[in-house]
Amino acid sequence: MEQGRPRPELIIFDCDGVLVDSELLSCGCLSEVLAEFDIALSQQQALELFLGRSTKAIEQHYRGLGQIVPESFLPRLKSQVLSTFAACLQPIPDIAGVISDLSVPFCVASSSDFDRVALALDVTGLRAHFGERIYTAQMVRHGKPAPDLFLLAAEKMGVQPARTLVIEDSVSGVAAGRAAGMTVWGFVGGSHYRGRDGQAILSGAGADRVFARMSDFWEA
Repeated sequence: MEQGRPRPELIIFDCDGVLVDSELLSCGCLSEVLAEFDIALSQQQALELFLGRSTKAIEQHYRGLGQIVPESFLPRLKSQVLSTFAACLQPIPDIAGVISDLSVPFCVASSSDFDRVALALDVTGLRAHFGERIYTAQMVRHGKPAPDLFLLAAEKMGVQPARTLVIEDSVSGVAAGRAAGMTVWGFVGGSHYRGRDGQAILSGAGADRVFARMSDFWEA
């Protein structure tokens, strides 16, 4: 934990890029589906613009550019992501061991919708560890980088924000955790950080610590 703070009474895990290695798959799906609607977006651009953000943020982005994505876009994107996850998704290495060994309560708080998070955890064999302790952007008015989702998760889990540790892989997620008054550790072990300086990116966003291997979870 951050110097001067005790060990947490709650750990909140983001899902994509922290529990499951899904970010490149998701961004690839987004790029492919937007292309079907004649909107050009590379996988790299998708990472830069929408990593850690909800689908609502995608719609807001294009609305701000004067491009209205059709109503069929979100169902098509969801279908593509779910089928891709079912075929290809893998857990982050060593994550099962980490959460199995935790002696404090933990949960998931994700910008993705519930169906996508549930499938991701099912496919990777992690669902049993979390049970019903899954909180998503659908449950709050404002998604990350607003603190609402993390505050909701802490409230539901009965723990004060100051005694909560967040594990995040995105700038928006780090910002949300900080805004919630929580300690935030940045994780850069997902495949989407290959060739990118994740340490600089997440430290610059305000992460209290950045690490790249789940096997080093409790290392100072």
